[in-house]
Order: sequence, then C-alpha cells, then structure tokens
Amino acid sequence: MEYTNLLDDPEEPEYSPTERAAAASRSTWVSVAVNLLLTSTQIVAGVLTRSQGLIADGIHSLSDLVADFVVLLANHQSRKDADADHPYGHHRFETAASLVLGALLLAVGLGMLWSAFLKLEQPDAVQKVHVAALWVAGGALVAKELLFRYMLTVAKRVKSSMLVANAWHARSDAASSLVVGVGIVGNLAGYPILDPIAAAIVGFMVAKMGWEFGWDALHDLMDRAIDDEEIAAIRKTLEETSGVQGVHDIRTRKMGDMIVVDAHIEVDASLSVEAGHDIAVQARSRVMQRHRVLNLMTHVDPWRRPDLDHAAVATTQA
Repeated sequence: MEYTNLLDDPEEPEYSPTERAAAASRSTWVSVAVNLLLTSTQIVAGVLTRSQGLIADGIHSLSDLVADFVVLLANHQSRKDADADHPYGHHRFETAASLVLGALLLAVGLGMLWSAFLKLEQPDAVQKVHVAALWVAGGALVAKELLFRYMLTVAKRVKSSMLVANAWHARSDAASSLVVGVGIVGNLAGYPILDPIAAAIVGFMVAKMGWEFGWDALHDLMDRAIDDEEIAAIRKTLEETSGVQGVHDIRTRKMGDMIVVDAHIEVDASLSVEAGHDIAVQARSRVMQRHRVLNLMTHVDPWRRPDLDHAAVATTQA
C-alpha cells in the first residue's frame, strides 16, 4: 500500500523503542479525546436532526475510539522485552493490531452499508433532516482532518506503521464527514434520498480502508520483504564497512516496524577467521545504528582478488 512508503525514508533519524512508544501513546490519547467528543456529538445530533448519514459518521467515530484503545494496548504489549518464547521481542504485536484495526473497519463499513441499503429500499420513508446536522458534519470534518495531519506527522517522525494506519483511519472519517455533509445539503435541497446514499458511500469507504489495512498487515505477518529503496540503503551501509569486499543475497522481513535482515558479506580470503568475524560484527553494528534493523545475521564468504585468481589458474595449468 502507498501509505507504507511514508516510513521508508532512510535519511530520517531513528528513534528508540521508548521514544516511539511515548509518541504513540501521546498522539493516541489526543485521538481518544477527539473521538469521544465527536462520537457523542454526532450520534446525538444525528438522532435529533433525523440524519442517518450523521449517525453513520458517529458510528465511524466510535470505531475510531475503539481503534485507539487497540493501539494503546498494542503499544504497551510491543514494548515488552524479548524472552525465551519471543527471542526477537514482541514487535509484531503492532502488526497484529493493524490487522485488528482492518477487521474492525471492514465490519463497521459492511454494517453501515447494510443499514443504508435498508433505508434505500423505502425511499418514501426517508425524512428531511434539520439544518443543524450540516453544522455538526462540518465541525466533524475540520476536527478529523486536523487530527489526521497531527497523527500522520507523529507516525512519519517515529516511523510507526501502526500509527500510520490509525492516522489514515482518522482521514477516512474526515472524508466520510465530507460525504455526509454533501448528502445533508442534498437532503435540505429537496432530495431526501441523498442522506442514506451518503451513508452508503461512507460505509463503502470504511470497508475498503479496512480491507486494505488488514491485507497489508497479513502480508507483513507472512514475512513480506521491505521495499527496494530501503534494501539499497542497507546494502550501501554494508558495502561501506571497512573490510567488506562485496554484498549479496540480502533478505529482509518486517518485525512490526523493525526489520530483520540476513546478508552474505565477502571478506578477503587471506584473513583469519577472527578478522573476518570482526568485520562482520562491525558491519552488523553499523547497520543497526543507521537503520530500523532489529537484528542482522551475516554469512561471511571468502573473496579473492581477480588478478590472484587468474595467477592461480595459470600456475595450475602450468
């Protein structure tokens, strides 16, 4: 998905797990406060103004609120240290949380679609909404867009895919508020059917977003590799390590927002085993310092100068 590319700038500074967890907690609590206010306001206003679209938007905000608590739980669990059962730590708890967020969005979206279609089957029963619904929808749109921009800024800064998913969840709610606003305007203009149509569009948007988040998280749980640009940056760091003559067979897999890397490095065949090991240790240290790499497993291969290889062949033939 395109939103994952937001995390792949190798020039951005790295943050420690503690700093990332603190940023995630702080931004998520801001989201909790906003969504709590929006949920209560939208649902109550939707009932009073007879706007199904506004009620659907309020339910979407409620799903945001539930998602926020899922993120807080995942943020707490992923900070646990490695143990005997989880030697690489608990970083994939974040990926699992993204999968849960996707499933939640998908379920909410399908439910909203079903509710809207039931209304559309009886268009004559659709009531005209009160103009106050439009003001509530407009206020929700502004609040959600501001929340999205804030959360995405934090997510990009600390490189957290879980926070990116939650930020885009907020953006989807902002987009849904826009659609609801258009539906309310149409309803007030004498086309009542536009309100449940807006609710159906919102349901489709939410379901689509949920499917994409869930599918993306599922691939990460299946050891999907990182993108070519970040692999190239890791390769460059390895190649610039003193004593490394070549790099090949780099394999990567995501561990939450961190990366586990396997790589073959070539060192001078005339060096001792200890010297080759020291080069491998230095290469691992450099990569883990410069990139969001949780662990690097290196395989040391012997390297011989091409001119020496030719000389050896000539001696053998003679």
